[in-house]
Amino acid sequence: MPGGPRRLVAFLGGTIGNFEPAQRATFLSALGGTLEPGDALLLGTDLVKDPERLVRAYDDSAGVTAEFNLNVLRVIDRELGADFDIDAFEHVAVWDADQEWIEMRLRSRVDQRVDVPALDLTVDFAAGEEMRTEVSAKFRERKVAAELAAAGLRLAHWWTDRPGDFALSLSFV
Repeated sequence: MPGGPRRLVAFLGGTIGNFEPAQRATFLSALGGTLEPGDALLLGTDLVKDPERLVRAYDDSAGVTAEFNLNVLRVIDRELGADFDIDAFEHVAVWDADQEWIEMRLRSRVDQRVDVPALDLTVDFAAGEEMRTEVSAKFRERKVAAELAAAGLRLAHWWTDRPGDFALSLSFV
């Protein structure tokens, strides 16, 4: 981080939502530990909204998100020598109301066995079995404030867009 009398760390785009709660706590605490009095964190968070709308966004009719999700298997095939049959999986997006996050999953269409030589691993999938590939947590102001406080940061400002889809928060040590 650049030096100087005061610093602003910006973590935007809602990326914080891809961490599970324990990972978020670790990340925010580590980040907070690098900040000095007067330093600030500008954090972008995607907000909780209508679950049907969220599922549609992560399971879009054009199939863009499905391609993105299935690409995980292509990368594992290429980088680890695996033999995933991409066509034997389908993309699934599920809203988890308890966690307030979207889960992206890949569902096996058939019983199958996948070898991942680089990991000396063989995985059997039953037809209909799902594997989670990503979470995208959504937030409320009180949750952000609590997570920041646990990391030693004080929420000072909270801004949202007009429909209330996205927020920026500014916090200080």
